[in-house]
Amino acid sequence: MPEFYLDTLANSLRLITVEMPHLHSVEAACTLAVGSRHEQPQLAGISHFLEHLLFRGSADYPSSQDLESRFEAIGGNINAGTDAETTCYHSRLHPDHIGDGLHLFASMLQRPLLKDIDIERRIILEEAQEDLNQDSEVISPDQLMSGLLWPEHPLSQPTIGRPDSIAAIGAAELSDHHRRYYTPANAVIALAGRIERSAALAAVTEAFGSWQGPPAPAALPLIDQPASGPASHWVIDADSQLNLQLAFRIPGRRNPHTPALRMLRRVLSGGGTTRLMQRLRENLGLTYNAEAHLSLFDDSGAFAVDLAVTPENLLPAITELLTIFSELTCEEVGDGELARVRANYLFDLEFSRDHADLLAARYGWGLATGFLRSLEDERLESSAITPEEMLLAAQEHFTAENLHLVVVGPYGEKDQDKVEALLATFRR
Repeated sequence: MPEFYLDTLANSLRLITVEMPHLHSVEAACTLAVGSRHEQPQLAGISHFLEHLLFRGSADYPSSQDLESRFEAIGGNINAGTDAETTCYHSRLHPDHIGDGLHLFASMLQRPLLKDIDIERRIILEEAQEDLNQDSEVISPDQLMSGLLWPEHPLSQPTIGRPDSIAAIGAAELSDHHRRYYTPANAVIALAGRIERSAALAAVTEAFGSWQGPPAPAALPLIDQPASGPASHWVIDADSQLNLQLAFRIPGRRNPHTPALRMLRRVLSGGGTTRLMQRLRENLGLTYNAEAHLSLFDDSGAFAVDLAVTPENLLPAITELLTIFSELTCEEVGDGELARVRANYLFDLEFSRDHADLLAARYGWGLATGFLRSLEDERLESSAITPEEMLLAAQEHFTAENLHLVVVGPYGEKDQDKVEALLATFRR
């Protein structure tokens, strides 16, 4: 059985169907290729704001209570999320009510009332406070790192927006944003679960076939900037620990080194035997947890490590982190270690076949971003990665010029001076 089927309606709306006949539900995901990187600075957060408002009611279901109670009546629980490049609305549905669920999605996406804007604005401003301290300074390492990696570009903007930009968003701006980006050519419907391709195509055509609209505007491209690291950003915050994020700016997901970088992330993070946990926690006792992340956009990305430490462990933790990355640029990952992390990765790919929500999100996001890849594609790709390729990827991207650090918490000036001096020595 194919992993998925892909169909395109006459109005350019794309449908992905994942047949999983052994399940008792269907996961529906409606993904649009619009996010924070499609926004102007003065309206930062408008994609997320619009996502919230679609839950406030549509022409057919004029209140949030009407809309959400209809989803609940067919086994659903509607939710959504916005990131830099996409906005996704999703819900589990009972297989006998796929048509009903798709009509609810169609009403939300095509005919929102965009009402209660000021009420929703207050809610979003409250949400935004989670990333600010008592002095209204940003304390989110992710936000601060984005500003270091992609200055003066929409990728540096918080997805939720800033208090001033959230305050500037009004009905006219929201309506225009919806008109420009909520179009069939910019959308993907993914259905995964107990449903057949023919039934999925018929139901989606009935619910969305009359939807019309032009192609959406392209995102602002990222102008290639010369690497300027090592660079760091420090924010004093009253806490018992320091929150650290160390990141290397890397190319986008289409770069030929991306598969090797994915495997390097698994070498560092993903289980108790990986290098970050063994070195920073088990051997040195510097932190409770350390995780590596690979964030990939169409034309850029970041290979990052997050951890929290007490102030006295700041310098030892940074020293060990830089040592770990330096080793990756000097020594090939051993065959035994690579075999272990590769096997773990392949198991994760296989386990994902049991989760309709993961598959709907994976394939919907992949098609919306122009990077649709099957599980088999990734299995074959990861199976072919060699230690030599991983070493070359590390040498190419884990450089002083690509190195950035964010520190938030109760640090001292001497700590900052020592850490910045240490950063300056990386791979010199």
